Amino acid sequence: MPSTTAITVQQLSRLVGLPDAPILIDVRTDEDYQADPRLLPASYRRDFKTVSTWAAEFSASKVVVICHRGQKLSQGVAAWLRHEGIPAESLEGGFEAWAAAKAPLVSASAIPPRDEQGRTVWVTRSRPKVDRVACPWLIRRFVDPDAVFLFVDPAEVPLVADRFAAVAFDIEGVFWSHRGERCTFDTMIEEFGLRIEALDRLALIVRGADTARLDLVPQAAGFLAASLGLSRMFRDDLEQLEAGMLLYDAFFRWCRDATEETHNWPAGGKAQ
Repeated sequence: MPSTTAITVQQLSRLVGLPDAPILIDVRTDEDYQADPRLLPASYRRDFKTVSTWAAEFSASKVVVICHRGQKLSQGVAAWLRHEGIPAESLEGGFEAWAAAKAPLVSASAIPPRDEQGRTVWVTRSRPKVDRVACPWLIRRFVDPDAVFLFVDPAEVPLVADRFAAVAFDIEGVFWSHRGERCTFDTMIEEFGLRIEALDRLALIVRGADTARLDLVPQAAGFLAASLGLSRMFRDDLEQLEAGMLLYDAFFRWCRDATEETHNWPAGGKAQ
């Protein structure tokens, strides 16, 4: 009989990257983590021994707990969270099964240092259009759900990065930026080690829209139009980012699930 308190690799892989994905908590021992310092996308690292002190952080959230093989540590932590009223499951087979299935993993060494609240902090130019919305979407959906994004005058980005211990992106002369014909979104996918076919499709659309190469894929022109329209709708960059998250969520789902679908109504005739 299938477990009612566990989720399979296949089931969880269909939820990764979606706005309603469960919170993922990695409770592998330090020894197991150091042996393979990669993380499931957007997951948190927590010490299983202190679950009673951090459980409240995830109240009112659906949670999946990951240990090395999906046995005592993840099942014990998930049971504790359920005791606290938090819907929690363990990952069947754990990290080992996820890696064996070649499901997406994030290189932990690529994730910048976090602030005192455990968040990565990023800074870029104000008035985002394409890349400066694409990158925050990628980070929040696949790397750090709590990431902070600061939008400032272009000339101030390096100084703000220095004074506020933030990571500059999508400006000239920094690590997280364009490389050749590829945009910053491409750079982040590569550096974080995100091997996901749907992200590769989305990256082509973003690259075409961001670098004025609308011939790369048919969707690039419409994507650019939607992005520029959003930039005209909002004066506040963070409000624009929140609205843009939905745009990227929709295109990611199209890239993953709907590329073969067409729409033709009424088929073979004129609408009456």
